Amino acid sequence: MTTPPTPPVPQAPPAPRRGALALLAATQLLLIMDTAIVNVALPSVGEDLGSGSTGLSWVANAYLIAFGGLLLLGGRVADLLGHRRVFLGGLGLLAAASAAGGLAPGADALVAARAAQGAGAALAASAAFALLLLLHPEGPARHRALGAFAAMGGLGGVLGTVLGGVVTDLLGWRSTFWLNVLLAAVLAVLALRLLDHRTGPVRHGGFDVAGAFTATAGLGLVAYALVGSGDAGWLSARTLGAGGAGLALLLAFAAVETRAAAPLVPPRVLARPALRLANALAALAQTTLFPMFFLVSLYLQNVLGYAPLGGGLGLLPLSLVVVAVAPQTGRLIFRIGLHRTMTLGFVLLCAGTLWLALALTPDGGFANTVLAPSLLLGAALPLVVVTTNVAATAEAGTEETGLAAGLVNTSQQFGSVLGLAVLVAVATSRTGADVGAGTGAGNAARAAAETSGYRAALLTGAAFAAAAALASVRLHPPRRVPAPAPGQQVPDHH
Repeated sequence: MTTPPTPPVPQAPPAPRRGALALLAATQLLLIMDTAIVNVALPSVGEDLGSGSTGLSWVANAYLIAFGGLLLLGGRVADLLGHRRVFLGGLGLLAAASAAGGLAPGADALVAARAAQGAGAALAASAAFALLLLLHPEGPARHRALGAFAAMGGLGGVLGTVLGGVVTDLLGWRSTFWLNVLLAAVLAVLALRLLDHRTGPVRHGGFDVAGAFTATAGLGLVAYALVGSGDAGWLSARTLGAGGAGLALLLAFAAVETRAAAPLVPPRVLARPALRLANALAALAQTTLFPMFFLVSLYLQNVLGYAPLGGGLGLLPLSLVVVAVAPQTGRLIFRIGLHRTMTLGFVLLCAGTLWLALALTPDGGFANTVLAPSLLLGAALPLVVVTTNVAATAEAGTEETGLAAGLVNTSQQFGSVLGLAVLVAVATSRTGADVGAGTGAGNAARAAAETSGYRAALLTGAAFAAAAALASVRLHPPRRVPAPAPGQQVPDHH
């Protein structure tokens, strides 16, 4: 494979590279943990600030909308301004917004702070993923690094739930925001020491202002429509209006990119079939996985009567399996191939979700309903996350690392948001139908109706995983294609 005539990016020696990987994995842990911590603290926020359920929902939603809407832009900005610089800027914004959240006098100020947190997280997440790709070339080293990322993501949700419960109980909800300030500051100091300051801009030329606006506004409006659909309804004017406007802006973005001198997303990148399929599979994986964590936690609390902290700890065995399996994913890819490992992961995800759905009972216990299928899901999670990330970034040239990171992060985020919106709607609809049927009275009937709703939602998630397993058979990512030199004609590899 020939080397493109682009300025080389300095590669760190092995020891600093290990330190950098630990830093980037810790950043992934922080970003996942942050969402879980704040979700646990929301009831205390409502009591202190006098906010109703709608206001509380937007404390969570503002973060999701900003995060989802800015991931793609964040990745491309990192290519233009430098990955280390954008990574530090994202951590700085996250820390400043967290401090504003800790000092927020009311719900409106807290929602604004959460939106700023989401913007900082988008910049930090995209730049961190791009730095991982730069530090670990395509091959076993990158697979191991992505395994570490998957392990930290699996651990972050449970650790955030546990810490959120403990810290909120002992120090109050505002302390959860100050914890973010402390951790982001520590990561920034370590980044100054561990990340090579010469990792500067790798993309040269102008900035696509029209593409940045249409992409960010379009993604933000689609995210707004999805996260608000539970409150407003799928067919409400707000959901349809925001969703329609977002899709219109994304169509405008596609048209802008064909004419831009320095497009935010070069059309030749999206013309790669393997990249498109890999990003679709990354979204499908999260469409099943992200709501599963939420639904299991609700089942443990609302049906089995666990406290919020106990509901989070119920997912600890799953997370421990993720941490154990994730580092071995690279070896499995080497032995049986990328697309076979991916298909195996989606088959396990489908089987585990189906098993979990059928095991739920209104009078069961954790050991005989959730434990065994959650262990299978813990094995599936790193297989699908690592393999879809590998496939989505396999063709990324040096100057496309931020773009590749932004695309796959955006796919995963929107898969999570869409999956949560759809599966929660399925659960709510089925529960309401069972309650309306009047099959019984009292707590037992309510528990049975809620269990039926969770089962219907998980069966829907299993169907998404089955569709992904079938689609993954068609994925055969080519070797990484170097980017053409300026003015060089782009060959058709597909």
